[in-house]
Amino acid sequence: MLLISSLRPLFLLLLCWSTNTTPKAAPLQDGEEAAVKKTIGQLFEGMHKGDSSLVKGAFAPGAVLQTISSPAGKPVAVRTEPLQEFLNAVGKPHTDVWDERIEYGHIAIDDKLASVWTPYKFYLGQQFSHCGVNSFQLVKLEEGWKIVYVIDTRRKQCN
Repeated sequence: MLLISSLRPLFLLLLCWSTNTTPKAAPLQDGEEAAVKKTIGQLFEGMHKGDSSLVKGAFAPGAVLQTISSPAGKPVAVRTEPLQEFLNAVGKPHTDVWDERIEYGHIAIDDKLASVWTPYKFYLGQQFSHCGVNSFQLVKLEEGWKIVYVIDTRRKQCN
């Protein structure tokens, strides 16, 4: 019993030391979160306007776009859409406005990497289409924050 009570201060010291030296993400630099949101906002503004040039400006060259689908009775699948196909779809005239309404659920930034989680609801004009979550990975390049990867879920039932 004496040994345990004499080790208690050492244990507490080690516990405090380990929690103080645990690596943590670098603090956000002023304006970085706003700049990341601006890039993501540019994507959705371009979709809303049907402006493929505006959308393209939000992406880094070679960006990857993926969707997770799980149709009833079928296995889960991950579908990759080439950026150019997405840009063509955005720029092709369509009668209904593409209105993706997002919320910023979580933003993490470390140096030149940002990870952003955005729950969304997608409308064609005023008609609800589907909902889900976007997961963005952005990199800060010389010209600013650019999307290098996005994967999303799509479902009809929303919370």
